[in-house]
Formats: sequence, C-alpha cells, structure tokens
Amino acid sequence: MARRTFDNDFKVMIVELLQFGRTAKEVSSEYGLDGSMIRRWRREYESKSGDFTKKKELSAEQKELRALKKELRDVTMERDILKKAVSIFSKSDK
Repeated sequence: MARRTFDNDFKVMIVELLQFGRTAKEVSSEYGLDGSMIRRWRREYESKSGDFTKKKELSAEQKELRALKKELRDVTMERDILKKAVSIFSKSDK
C-alpha cells in the first residue's frame, strides 16, 4: 500500500472540522483517515499556530543538546576508528 501524503490545506480543513464540533471518529470514517493521524494533526496545528509547513522551533537548550549529541557521535566514531587502527598496527609489528 502506497503512503498517502496530504497538503497543508487539507490538514487545516480536517482540523477545522474538529474545531467546529465534529468528532475525530466521524471525520475519520468520512474521509478514510486514521483517527490517530487526525488527532496528531490537531496537536501539530495547535503547536504550530495553524501552519503545518513550519518546522517546530527548537529552544536554545534543545539546539545545544542536538549539537552536543552529534559531537559525541562523531568523537565516539573517531575513537573507534583509532582503536581499530592501533590494533591493526600493533599486529603488524609482531
């Protein structure tokens, strides 16, 4: 089954139906959508001020944490590569 994608206008329309009193179950059966997807769209709509195209804004702490995690991955990978290199060179010396 191919994955369906929905544009911003369609998602906004679905969320507005919920705001006008329709239930997620009604909208789900009418449009052939999964109820959990509709509820997720509503949460995204509320957190992004009605625009699904905006990326979620990260706080300074979240950005720093993301950068630190990336740096940790890089340093860990470098360390592992150096360990392998040392073991290879130490075997060839014997």
